[in-house]
Amino acid sequence: MTDLHVRKLRFGFADYDVPFLWNESDPTFSAAANALSFLFLGIEKLITITVNEALPLITEPAVYEEAHAFVRQEGQHSMAHRQHAKALIKSHPALNETLDEVIAEYSRLATTAALEYRLAYIADMEATFTPAFKLLLDNADTLFAPGDDRVASLLLWHFVEEIEHRSSALIIFDSVVANPWYRMRLAPSVFNHATSVVVKTAEGFNKHVPLEDRRVDAMSMFGQYWKSALVQRFPSLNTFLAVDVPDNGPYMRPYREVPLREQLAAVYGVVRSQIPGHKPAKQKLPAFAAEWLARYEAGCDVTRWYTAARNEA
Repeated sequence: MTDLHVRKLRFGFADYDVPFLWNESDPTFSAAANALSFLFLGIEKLITITVNEALPLITEPAVYEEAHAFVRQEGQHSMAHRQHAKALIKSHPALNETLDEVIAEYSRLATTAALEYRLAYIADMEATFTPAFKLLLDNADTLFAPGDDRVASLLLWHFVEEIEHRSSALIIFDSVVANPWYRMRLAPSVFNHATSVVVKTAEGFNKHVPLEDRRVDAMSMFGQYWKSALVQRFPSLNTFLAVDVPDNGPYMRPYREVPLREQLAAVYGVVRSQIPGHKPAKQKLPAFAAEWLARYEAGCDVTRWYTAARNEA
């Protein structure tokens, strides 16, 4: 029997406007989280198509049940992120072009790439989520609490469930492909592709969302644009650095309030997740995940995580 639970949650994105800058204290993280909603819609489409295609090849009943539950959880995530994206597009209609590009890219991958590649893609991506999302959940009070409670609650729920099904994609891959070295060998291709999609999303944000609504250059979410940020602050340095600084707003370093040691630990965890023999079930989990699950089981309103917590106090 699978341990996964399908939770049908709705976050009220149609109740009132959803700001692009949903956490005014951290514009860079706000843009990054919005980009995740777009990216997840593409990846979850890929997951649904790929796992359903792989189901006839799964011979173990426990793995078959795990795969079904995995797809059902991801389907709920997709519906919720669709409502978030729809709310962003309502305020900035041209963002529909960016979302269409993301969906089209993953639809292309789902119909042209070999099944083995797609299963490796999903397993590689899902393996990174526990260390990456642990970093975010360990710093939830900084990254989520100051923002719109609907967006924060959506992301907190999704990240907790990604940690809950942290082993699912690898279990399916091992059952159908059973070649961990193949998965590791494809990792650079997988992450280059996913990064290229997020870069296009950030470019779309810069193109379609006025600076007054995003406050920063959306490319700030990648962090590696430190040269542009330095030249933006000290223009004379461009004589030596010779970088192109587009006029899309100021750069702001991501995760400014997150301790560097925790960021490095997350990077180390992401790298380790791609090595053959990696066991997601043995990873250190964020305390927040246990707290979220306990509050959900107690009947608390997890769709307004911080509002409900204040009301309960």
